[in-house]
Amino acid sequence: MAETLSDKRILITSGPTRANIDAVRYISNRSTGRLGRRIAIEAIAEGARVTLIAGPDSALPTRQDLSEAEWSRLRIVPIETVFELLQVIQAELTAPERYHAALHAMAVLDYVPQREETGKVPSEKETWSLRLVRTPKVIRRIKVWSPRTYLVGFKLEVNKSDERLREIGVAFLRDSRADLVVANDLSRISGEQHPALIVGRSGNVLAEPRTRSDIARELCRLLAQALG
Repeated sequence: MAETLSDKRILITSGPTRANIDAVRYISNRSTGRLGRRIAIEAIAEGARVTLIAGPDSALPTRQDLSEAEWSRLRIVPIETVFELLQVIQAELTAPERYHAALHAMAVLDYVPQREETGKVPSEKETWSLRLVRTPKVIRRIKVWSPRTYLVGFKLEVNKSDERLREIGVAFLRDSRADLVVANDLSRISGEQHPALIVGRSGNVLAEPRTRSDIARELCRLLAQALG
């Protein structure tokens, strides 16, 4: 395969985040990290150096997925909470060697418990009320920390038409200052099937991949065009 992303540094976030409720319990989301893993493998195969920030229990590239030379161009940084993610992304994006692109595919919790209980809450309690508070929008900070980094966002919806997905994607691009968005619908995702719309800043649909592998290939193609 031609190394169309040769010598490009790419930051990818992938998988779920967690927030502790007490010492043994937490809330999370359904993200598996399989899409982020697939994108990382594709980008590395095309010559990129990839930093993969991965949430807990995320699917990860293995040595069986990559050659020894390719493996040397992968760095995996594990995180658990939204606030760990913020710290890591800021440190990466403000380091002296810049990233050419950031693909923020991680499923970041929008709400977390206002406070974490100390120890373990007894299981004899009949009810347990939790107060949830909003978390910072991580993607809005990426261009603040690294304005020259090409930013790809991911927007997951449920039971939306293609036209509505495109509209939501356009609004998301404007709000986040992203350069591309992958808009997809949870109700259509099954196994390797992962239909999506890749939408550019002008609102045009640049690609309509049907599988996880298709998304990875199309994103790498579009990145190679954008980064030159």
